[in-house]
Amino acid sequence: MESKVLDSEEFIKQFCIPSYMLQPESEVECLPCKPDCPVLVFINSKSGGQLGGDLLVTYRSILNAKQVIDLGEEAPDSVLRRVFLNLENFKNNGDENASDLEKKLKIIVAGGDGTAGWLLGVVSDLKLSQPPPIATVPLGTGNNLQFAFGWGKKNPGTDRNSVLSFLDQVHKAKEMKIDSWHILMRMRPPKQGSCDPIAPLELPHSLHAFHRVSSTDALNVNILANLLKRDNYLHTTNVKNNYQNNQITVRPHTVQFSQCYDTFRGGFWNYFSMGMDAQVSYAFHSERELHPEKFKSQRVNLTKYAKLKCSQGWFFASLFHPSSRNIAQLCKVKIMKRSGDWQDLHIPHSIRSIVCLNLPSFSGGLNPWGTPNSNKRRDRDLTPPYVDDGLLEIVGFRDAWHGLVLHAPNAHGTRLAQAHRIRFEFHRGAAEHAFMRIDGEPWKQPLPVDDDTVVVEISHLGQFKMLATHNCRSKSVLDPSSTHDVYDRDSDSEDEYEFVGEEWKKFGAADTFRIPEEVDISYLS
Repeated sequence: MESKVLDSEEFIKQFCIPSYMLQPESEVECLPCKPDCPVLVFINSKSGGQLGGDLLVTYRSILNAKQVIDLGEEAPDSVLRRVFLNLENFKNNGDENASDLEKKLKIIVAGGDGTAGWLLGVVSDLKLSQPPPIATVPLGTGNNLQFAFGWGKKNPGTDRNSVLSFLDQVHKAKEMKIDSWHILMRMRPPKQGSCDPIAPLELPHSLHAFHRVSSTDALNVNILANLLKRDNYLHTTNVKNNYQNNQITVRPHTVQFSQCYDTFRGGFWNYFSMGMDAQVSYAFHSERELHPEKFKSQRVNLTKYAKLKCSQGWFFASLFHPSSRNIAQLCKVKIMKRSGDWQDLHIPHSIRSIVCLNLPSFSGGLNPWGTPNSNKRRDRDLTPPYVDDGLLEIVGFRDAWHGLVLHAPNAHGTRLAQAHRIRFEFHRGAAEHAFMRIDGEPWKQPLPVDDDTVVVEISHLGQFKMLATHNCRSKSVLDPSSTHDVYDRDSDSEDEYEFVGEEWKKFGAADTFRIPEEVDISYLS
């Protein structure tokens, strides 16, 4: 009986957007009723084997085909710019339907964690006056973001009834705010070559080239000055530049810098990880690039992933994993609470993988942080993992066996700290590279071979609205059952960032994220 109600014209009209609001050239229509839950649907048609393409066909058969976008054909930033510009024009002409639709608009994105992160970054960067909340359809392998907000981790059905049921869930969903995290990475490129901006394909698509600049470029000097000011020299204004000697001075310190720097920026909403787990993920993605025909279903993908954990030595890391790649040997880690100075974070020598978590879902739905008991909360000032408290949970793992304990009740990884900002500093050492991962996208990061430094800095950058089911795993500090002090969102004062350049203010997804034609977007799943 319920399926018949959902498959009624009256139910479906709640989600439909008239063509004239999507395409400027369309003829204006007279609406019999305003849609109660208008949705823009973005689908990675290459995610989940054939599932993405099948889902695209089903959604287009139910809704207005123009409101269902294939991400393989058009990027989300161009779609959203066009739609919101069109809505603005109609609002200025007195169209009340446009104003009402903008207030009620929701976005559905079907894909893996990478696809969902792409949409989140684009919507954040566009700085829309009323950014729509997002619901996610799990089409990837891990589906951590989807699982955290109650949308499941298994690939969904693509038939008409399954899609109608999902639309019904979207209509009933609640809005939740989620912290957004900005990541900035700076490194010196190879000595050969010009100082033109580049974006190596080795990096994940969620990291976007900001600039490669020469040492005499004012931007380069300003960025370096800002980095120093953020490091305990917030109120320093006495900055001197010496272009001839490639120096920058923030009294009383002088820093030597190289001829060119690459700057990459991006954002994440689930996790940043580094070490052995990212190495396994990198091996999985590399294998999938070489043999895409072998990765056609979520079950096959998960089986191959488990086999790679064994072949990469993750279960016997103490025997097969050189100590030079332990986190403490690879880098120095510094953290900052909501205010104050940078503090060195002690990393035990046995830790081979470190995860900075925003959501209570990692590696297919596991919760590495768990819920600290009252003693841990008092003695170490630890809190439960809220998704809107302005803090990342930093967890360490020794090996895969350590990770397997997460399947047991009340289990957790090694809780290292909670922080508002995190910095990793990589200096010359025994390892030539480190494996890193952002929301499921891994890469192999070259490390310094001389006295240079690779810096990866993570900082809080506002919040974003998500759609969640009412029984989802993610929790808010605003929940009446929460015993945690509510995070003061105004504590992210504009004064803290007023001196920084543009590279700190956006994720870059809507400005520079362009997937090369030769890259298959199925790898975003």
